[in-house]
Amino acid sequence: MVAKNPVRKTVLWSLLAGVTMFGFAMFVMPPLYDVFCEITGLGGKTGGRYAAEQPEVDQERVVKVQFVTTNNSAMPWEFRPLTDAVRVHPGESHKVEFYARNGTERDMVAQAIPSVTPANAAQYLQKTQCFCFDQQPLKAGAEANMPVVFFIDPALPPSVNTVTLSYTLFDVTDRQSAAVTARN
Repeated sequence: MVAKNPVRKTVLWSLLAGVTMFGFAMFVMPPLYDVFCEITGLGGKTGGRYAAEQPEVDQERVVKVQFVTTNNSAMPWEFRPLTDAVRVHPGESHKVEFYARNGTERDMVAQAIPSVTPANAAQYLQKTQCFCFDQQPLKAGAEANMPVVFFIDPALPPSVNTVTLSYTLFDVTDRQSAAVTARN
């Protein structure tokens, strides 16, 4: 028996496969990747808020910490570090601020995702306070300075003299609105 319109059947199966792959890539892979990076330390992902006691300061060593910002392509805010780099002694707590301005005509909510390079330094950069721990709402035209308090763990390998902390800012306004709607 000859199949009815095999081309149509192939096209339908291809479309179904494409939609399934798109859904998997958009909704399943990002959370799995985040969990994988958090567990393994790959990709320069940093953990959340540091909870243990701060170690003694190593006065003999200085590490340069650089700050870099990027906006996701859908994020129209101005976003930058107020200081491009600092020199710190491992174990020494330091505070820096990042500037954000919502230049749009609508209220928005942002989420910053941190990354550390070199990747082997991610576990040694400990943030005790960070705007990246929470979503950041800004009204239309508003601006804010957002703090990060951190220290470099003295166990940082001696070969690492420079650490770069970068943040990518994402627009999560629609997700925030959907979460509020779902709660109500």
